[in-house]
Amino acid sequence: MKKALTDKVLSMLGLCARARKLVSGEFSTEKAVKTGKAWLVIVAGDASDNTKKLFQNKCEFYEVPCFIYSDKQSLGHSIGNEMRASLAVTDENFASELIKRLTDLQ
Repeated sequence: MKKALTDKVLSMLGLCARARKLVSGEFSTEKAVKTGKAWLVIVAGDASDNTKKLFQNKCEFYEVPCFIYSDKQSLGHSIGNEMRASLAVTDENFASELIKRLTDLQ
């Protein structure tokens, strides 16, 4: 069985996407953070250093939790896209559950 299928965080991101409680892509993610809609930001581990730094700084400034997790291929696949370097969860309940799981993994 593929790792992506057994990954609870990626599965939950898929649920968020189907519930339309998630935005993905650099522009949409940044917009969600700036407008206060983002409750959580996840950046792919293989995203560029500039992208990671951009979101870590933005999230710190706007006080949004930010995690580096998985890779672009897995993040994109989990939400039904090709590749995604960044995504923002726009639902408080989904975000708090994901934050718990991501914190447990660290």
